[in-house]
Amino acid sequence: MAMAMRLDKFLSHMGYGTRNEVKNIIKNGWVTIEGKTIKKADYQVKEDQIVYVDDTPVSYIQYEYYILNKPSGYVSATEDNVHPTIMELIPSIRKDLYPVGRLDIDTEGLLLVCNDGQLTHDLLSPKKHVQKKYYVEFEGTLPENAVEIFNQPMDLDDFITKPSTLEILDTNKAYLTISEGKFHQVKRMFQKIGCEVTYLQRVSFGPLELKNLEIGQARALSPDEIECLKAHSH
Repeated sequence: MAMAMRLDKFLSHMGYGTRNEVKNIIKNGWVTIEGKTIKKADYQVKEDQIVYVDDTPVSYIQYEYYILNKPSGYVSATEDNVHPTIMELIPSIRKDLYPVGRLDIDTEGLLLVCNDGQLTHDLLSPKKHVQKKYYVEFEGTLPENAVEIFNQPMDLDDFITKPSTLEILDTNKAYLTISEGKFHQVKRMFQKIGCEVTYLQRVSFGPLELKNLEIGQARALSPDEIECLKAHSH
């Protein structure tokens, strides 16, 4: 945060509504700073001051980062007219958060949600080769040389993938690690070798791992995880 910021801008950034909505909150006398009711929208909030809205403290945080274990049936978008969006599962009221990349509606697993534009750009840049690991269940029989096939660039007609890493777990279960994230890429790679994906879950994204995060649950990243992510994207 800058040394000082207008109160209406401060509250708007923290998700309390549009500038006009926030002005009404202020006008109605719901905002206090250091025990005093503040009714001026242009009041300059200093860095070390704590703002209270309806007796709830609001700290200014420029960037927020969440990890979500996305359930099937949710779309990776901030709004959608038909399906529920992953934003409904994020424990934040601010309106500037968005998913970093996307998972198909029927794909489950790890999704990063934040409002840090530079980090998002770096993580999604093809030049950065951020590794994404998926747990895959499929129908069909893998060719004997499947590991070698995936370890080479694969021609999917409209683009050629970078080499990927296939780890076979069972007859119809595997991990696949890719460094891109094109539309339906994992499903299409398996189709290419004659298999049909029946279940797909992303288990890691760069240094982030799902671990024991329950399906449909989200949590804020720890400072260490944020640092790891930033180091990973450089």
